[in-house]
Amino acid sequence: MPRSIQEILDHANVLSSRLENYEPRVEDQRPVEEYMLERAALARARSEQQVVDAVTKGRGGGLSWKRIGQLLGTSAQAAQQRYGSVVESA
Repeated sequence: MPRSIQEILDHANVLSSRLENYEPRVEDQRPVEEYMLERAALARARSEQQVVDAVTKGRGGGLSWKRIGQLLGTSAQAAQQRYGSVVESA
């Protein structure tokens, strides 16, 4: 749904006011180690999705499982077992 420039500016002002008036509570805080672990897990998930996308495109472009395995540092069989069902359903 399109919004007018004024609606967008009004919403930005509301958000700005919320941030300016925000007072952190004890329960809002968390250890930096927890944050770092969460970020690492998210990065790993994104990386795995990039691999899945690349394998899918590679197979679509004619790459063999042997070559995909070599590029991933594993065997053709291991690559196909891990990614074969994902690639076939794409």
